[in-house]
Formats: sequence, structure tokens, C-alpha cells
Amino acid sequence: MSDMNLGREETRVQRPWLASYPQGVPAELPDLGYSSLAELLEKSCSLYADRKAFSSMGKSLTYRQLEEQTRKVGAWLQQIGLVKGDRVAVMMPNILQNPVATYAILRAGLTVVNVNPLYTPRELAHQLKDSGAKALFVLENFANVVQQTLPHTDVKHVVVATMGDLLGLKGHIVNLVVRKVKKMVPAYSLPQAVSFKDVLKQSRDLQLKPMQIGREDIAFLQYTGGTTGISKGAILTHANLLANKQQISLWMDAAFLNKKRPEVLNFVCALPLYHIFALTVNSLMGIALGGHNLLIANPRDIPGFVKELSGYTPHVFPAINTLFNALLNNEDFRKLDLSSLVLVMGGGMSVQRPVAERWASVTGTHICEGYGLSETSPVATVNPLGRSDFSGTIGLPVPSTDIEIRDDDGNSLPLGEVGEICIRGPQVMPGYWQRPDETAKVMTPDGFFRSGDMGLMDEAGYTKIVDRKKDMILVSGFNVYPNEIEEVAAGHPGVQECAAVGVADEHSGEAVKLYVVKKDPALTAEDLKAFCAISLTNYKRPKHIEFIAELPKTNVGKILRRELRKPTN
Repeated sequence: MSDMNLGREETRVQRPWLASYPQGVPAELPDLGYSSLAELLEKSCSLYADRKAFSSMGKSLTYRQLEEQTRKVGAWLQQIGLVKGDRVAVMMPNILQNPVATYAILRAGLTVVNVNPLYTPRELAHQLKDSGAKALFVLENFANVVQQTLPHTDVKHVVVATMGDLLGLKGHIVNLVVRKVKKMVPAYSLPQAVSFKDVLKQSRDLQLKPMQIGREDIAFLQYTGGTTGISKGAILTHANLLANKQQISLWMDAAFLNKKRPEVLNFVCALPLYHIFALTVNSLMGIALGGHNLLIANPRDIPGFVKELSGYTPHVFPAINTLFNALLNNEDFRKLDLSSLVLVMGGGMSVQRPVAERWASVTGTHICEGYGLSETSPVATVNPLGRSDFSGTIGLPVPSTDIEIRDDDGNSLPLGEVGEICIRGPQVMPGYWQRPDETAKVMTPDGFFRSGDMGLMDEAGYTKIVDRKKDMILVSGFNVYPNEIEEVAAGHPGVQECAAVGVADEHSGEAVKLYVVKKDPALTAEDLKAFCAISLTNYKRPKHIEFIAELPKTNVGKILRRELRKPTN
């Protein structure tokens, strides 16, 4: 495909990883197969009509029902006057209405703006204004935030969903409990809003107008987490996501060469669908393969999550280190029969070796670590899925993807040297929404995306992340990477989780400070310092240790080191 090789003529890249590729995986992608995500959805819904596509709180949507409801809601969006390219925001947790709204927007020729439902009014206003969204789907639990934000945005149409909308008779009970018992719906006033159920009624006789949707049209504005500054909208085209779907499919096919492939793949969708990891690896891959996604609305409720898992036969489980760790610390989880698991994928943040080893001993399945960002749709590298060990690396570049380790001047570094991980491939965004200045900072003239992550590549083509550039600690001129400190400290049996940051030090410029959540109440700072001293050279050892009740995290579960770096007085 010529469009996938743009820029490759300017700089040929050495590809040591190809010699390590799993059997049957090509170096380059074949044709993407579909013109748009809408076409992919329609073909899957036709092919797998009677299978379950998504389940939530005991209720399932079949592919036939998914096609019908996305067609109706898509027709309604066209009928209210939205035209191709208009942006529509989705502000919902993992409930059935989320994929219905998302794929309806795509089928109508519009662009999805994924929104974190836990945003404050300030954060929501920024994203709605920046994207220019004209319509918004929101769960009623968060409608009060929308009410405070709307006057400052271009949003003209609001659709309010309830937890029980698509749950049948059970939905009335769910809504009663959510509103009256748990009091999870703050009062709000949105007189112009339409209920999700009314949208389905109003669209009963509407026809979805066929749209000419091309691969270069914008499918999603995927806003970066904002953990390193103001949130920016990564432009993801239909081609970007179709390419990443194809890359992951080829990698998964290789995993089943030596394992029996279940007739229907059951996915656990505990990461939020507004996050790029779950959007692609759960929702998009599930639909492409005719799989079944179990939606977990609140993965922080670990007992409730484990209860959902107990009645399910999971095959594919994408998650992040903090979620794996939280599950392992739950006694009921450790009793589950998880022998059905085939693929467990870790991403979003580094998977710590102690967590990976515990997971393997409890479940019998190894965590396969991968790597990506919102800007790369997201998967850029992944370990071979059939590995029977934990590599401690982020794996190999997926087909049609180049990885280079570069210095601050953009020069390619030799294998084994630490520099910035730079990525080129068909899954890499064309740029940030209406931010040519920010785009220019991260895109090189030869088409590489500068990730901001520091890493090195070995002779076999495996890349290891050492840390975010911004999180690096400088002790007496030596680079110290928080991930390394955290992985060592997490190996202590008295540590539940931890995070390392740099703090000012009059002698060394910066010193390492470790924040720790205890598993063993008897753990002392001296114990932990002695433990770290066994594995870490002097300048890397935590000089300060502070025990805290919990670590600050994003809603996805990434630890927010910048919050820990803030002065407390």
C-alpha cells in the first residue's frame, strides 16, 4: 500500500526485529480490507448477527441488535442536521449505550470525541470547545457537569442516557438503585436534552443516509490524557484504526498457531472505552473478530468486578499494571478458575515484573506487554503473544511499523543506547487537532512520532522503556528512571504499590523519594531502604520514603507522578 510507505524513502531504517517475528507474521500489512470503520461494523454485524457483541450487568446486545440500534441512532443524528465531519462527544462509562452511540456516530459520517465521564467542568469545557463538538451523549450521573459547561460550548444537542436504558425490565430497578439508594445522580437541569430511549423511539422510521466515508476521513479525536500538560486532540483517521486493527489481528493469528482458537473470543473490557487501549483492543478488535465483550462499568469496585468475572469464560484480557495488581490482592479473584485465558495484554503503563510473576502463578497465563499511545491508535509494539515468560520489554514493532531510538538532536542511536522512542507507521496520527505548533514538536520531517518515552533497543529488536522524559530524576548528574526504582520496591512482600519521584536536594540536585501504599502494616522505611539497597546502586536508592493511603491516579489507573511532585505546603 503506497500510502503506508510515505516518508520511508527518505530514511531507510534497520529492522533487527524482523528476525524475531512470530511465524507467519509479515513485515508489511496487506490491504486494509475496508474503506471505513462503518463498513467493518456493518460486515461484522451481518456475518455474526446472532452472536453476543457486548454484555453489561447481565444484559447482552447481539450483533443484529447492534446494527439496528446504531442505524437508528445514526439516522437520528443526520436528521437533527449534523453533516459529515461534525464532531459528537461521548461521555459514558462502559455501558451498552457507549458502543451504540460510538458506532452510530461513525455510521452517520461524523467524528467521535471520547470524553472521560469524571472530568471536571473546566476539563470538559476545554475538550468540547477545542473539538467544536455539536452534540453530546452523556450518562445522567454526569449531566450536572454538562449543565455547568454547555453555555461555553458549541454543543446544541444533548442525549441523556440512564444506566438502565438497555437492560429491559431490570433497567427500572437499576435506575431506582442508582438514583434513590446510591444517590449517584446529582440534580441537573438540561431542558433541551433528549433521553436515549426517546432517540430510539424517534428514529424508528428514519432511514440512515448512506455516506461516502473514506479512509482518510477523521474517525476519532482522541484527547491525550493531559498528564503532561494541556489535553490535545490526536486526529485518528479510519485508516489509522483499520491499520492498527489489522496489525493486532496478524499478531493474534500467530498466537493461535500453537493454541486452539475458541469459536467465539470472549473479551474482558475493564478499561474504559473512551481510552484508546480499550477502544481498539476491546471494542474494535472484538467487532472485527465477531467476539463478545463483557463491559465492566466500574473496575475500581474490585469485589463487583470479580463477581462479574466468576460467571464468564474469558479468553482475552487487556489491562494495566495497577488493575492486575488490585485483582491479585483480592482473595476471591485468586480462587477463580481462569484456565480459559488465552491472551492477557498489559499496556498503558509499565507492567512490573513482580506483578507479572504473581499473575502467572495465580492464573497460569503470562502477561504479554505491549506499548502505544493515543497518537498511535494505540499499538506500536507488542511481545509475541505465545511467549511463556515475561520479557520485561515492550516487544517488537508490529507490521509496517518502524521504531528508532533517537537523541535530542534527532540522530539515530546504536542498539543498546538510551534515547527517545520514535515511531513511524500507518497507525500514527496525521497530527493534533488544530494545533500545527504542537504537531511540529512531535512529528519529524521523515514521518516519525516522537513519543516522549525513553528506551533502548536490543540486538533482537526488542525495546525496553526506561521512563518518560519528564519523569526522569537527575541525581548528581546521573539519570535515574522511576520505573526501575518502583519495580525493585514492588518486589518487597510488604508493598502493595509505589511511585518514585525526584525531590530537590541541596547536595545532589535531586534525590529519589518513594511513595508507598503498604500491604503489610508493619513495614518500615528502614526495612524498605535495606531491601532496595540489595538491587540498586547508591544514587538510585530512595533517600526519602513516605507511606500514604493511596496513590493519585487517572481514571484509567495510571499513577500521576506529577501530583506527587507538587509541594504540600
